[in-house]
Amino acid sequence: MWGLVAAGSVFFPGLFLMSQQTLKHLMGRSEGDAVIVSTRLVSSVQAVMASSAGCLIVSSCRDVVEDSHWLTDTYILFATPYFAYDVYAMFLCYCHRLQVKGHEEVGGVRWKVGSYLRREKLMVLHHVFVVAFCFPVSLYWRQGKGDFFQGVLFLAELSTPFVCLGKVLIQYEQQHTLLHKVNGVLLLLTFFTCRVLLFPYLYFAYSRYASVPVYLVPLEAPWQCNLGAALLWPLQLYWFTLICRRALRSRSTVRYPTETDCCRVSSQNVKKSP
Repeated sequence: MWGLVAAGSVFFPGLFLMSQQTLKHLMGRSEGDAVIVSTRLVSSVQAVMASSAGCLIVSSCRDVVEDSHWLTDTYILFATPYFAYDVYAMFLCYCHRLQVKGHEEVGGVRWKVGSYLRREKLMVLHHVFVVAFCFPVSLYWRQGKGDFFQGVLFLAELSTPFVCLGKVLIQYEQQHTLLHKVNGVLLLLTFFTCRVLLFPYLYFAYSRYASVPVYLVPLEAPWQCNLGAALLWPLQLYWFTLICRRALRSRSTVRYPTETDCCRVSSQNVKKSP
């Protein structure tokens, strides 16, 4: 058990350090770029691993409550240290963004930590909740049942690589590229499917198993499940709203010059010329 936790505690920070050093020394990237890109890379790797585990678990469980798969508890133990690592990695990214903006001298470490926690409070609370609540509930309270539902929860990570790629493209000012546009569409689709619809689908799947109407499932399901859904689903709705707003804002603010614009500029230049 603790061997898997130790393996995860070594793997994710180790991958981050290896990627950071590679970007700095072999590709000539700056310290800030190396940290930010490495953080996104590790998050994407974890997301691919979690999604793959989720696919295997969901496809192997015919009975959504009784069937079990060895990979469920194994990946929970291995991946839990990632959420603690990610809080620190995101703090490093925040510090480098402050440096780029010229605010690195404002306050000391305590000020940076406080500013980071205020700015990223939802993300930090989400990670703390996963480690402090979801980890013990998933590992001990389930008692080997409900692996299907745990596998579906793993599939929520399917949208993470698109989030990471989008941020890297923005970092390198590639918002105008076709890759960024395609990535944005895939992000909206995967986030809506795997995060927004996730909890309604879990309740629907349990209603079919228990042969009860969906609206009665909260009365049938254990309180731990209802608590987790009540705390995590609103976050997904909020983040999806932010994604939609940014997508609409980018469409409304990005305007490419047309032939009319070019002709207007040319005529104005002709009028101004002596």
